[in-house]
Amino acid sequence: MTTMRQMLQKGPLHAHIIERFDDMSDQLQQAARHILEHPQEVALVSMRELARNAGVQPSTMTRLVKFLGFPGYDEFRSQHADVIRVSADGFAARALQRDEGGNVEGLALRMLQNLSAQVARLCEPDSLLRLTTMAGHLGKARKIYVLGLRSCHSVAWHFHYVMTLLGDKTVHLDGPAGTSGDALIRAESEDVLLAVSISPYSRYTLELAEVAREKGMGIVAITDSEVSPLVTIADHVVLFSTESQTFFHTLVPALAVSEVLCGLLASHNRSAALEELKRADRHLSAMNTYATSIPRRKI
Repeated sequence: MTTMRQMLQKGPLHAHIIERFDDMSDQLQQAARHILEHPQEVALVSMRELARNAGVQPSTMTRLVKFLGFPGYDEFRSQHADVIRVSADGFAARALQRDEGGNVEGLALRMLQNLSAQVARLCEPDSLLRLTTMAGHLGKARKIYVLGLRSCHSVAWHFHYVMTLLGDKTVHLDGPAGTSGDALIRAESEDVLLAVSISPYSRYTLELAEVAREKGMGIVAITDSEVSPLVTIADHVVLFSTESQTFFHTLVPALAVSEVLCGLLASHNRSAALEELKRADRHLSAMNTYATSIPRRKI
């Protein structure tokens, strides 16, 4: 099983790549991001296959190696030999599992094991510290503006929906007809923007985050990489992996982060939270919102 720790394992050149990342061209950044996320591949596959997995030309990988100060790929590759020893059930194991592609039960098992490991990774001390620090920052805000577009919309909406049960502290930047950013007209420096985005990053999310920063707002980000554009402007960041056993990104860890943040914010003032939840219950009951059986149709 490929664990979350292994998928987010830092290669030997992790810090060096991040340090030089902003000076790279777009193509070099694409190649570098893949190496940051999959350091074990460098030691396991050829340069051509690594380039193909990263979605770049082999010449781009060659330029990246030289940009990082290595005379050739072999020297660069040798730096990653130790990754194999500590990650023997990572990429190599997945490569051995390719012949199981038609095994539906096997795929389901691997997907669920993968998701369980990713959520478990959030229990590690560094992630817990990031979560509690972010919750503390959000708790002090006058208003929390919540932003997540495209696939990340579900995470942003989930956070906003749960928080509406606790009061009116959040503003969801989800307006129709291109008006998503209009709510920032009334944003102040005492407010915080909570932005959710993963690669490939929504341009509009990044633009609105920059607008928030220019207004003096605090910015916190839930994102997928230390080289995410949001990291450069955020005050606090929680990272999660989007790795999946299928063609699609997973957002399960991000939803877990959303739930934890809501829980931590509710715990800051439990009595007030309980009062707000009782108020929400009374309103939903009066509106006859839920049912325990199939409603009879009125004819």
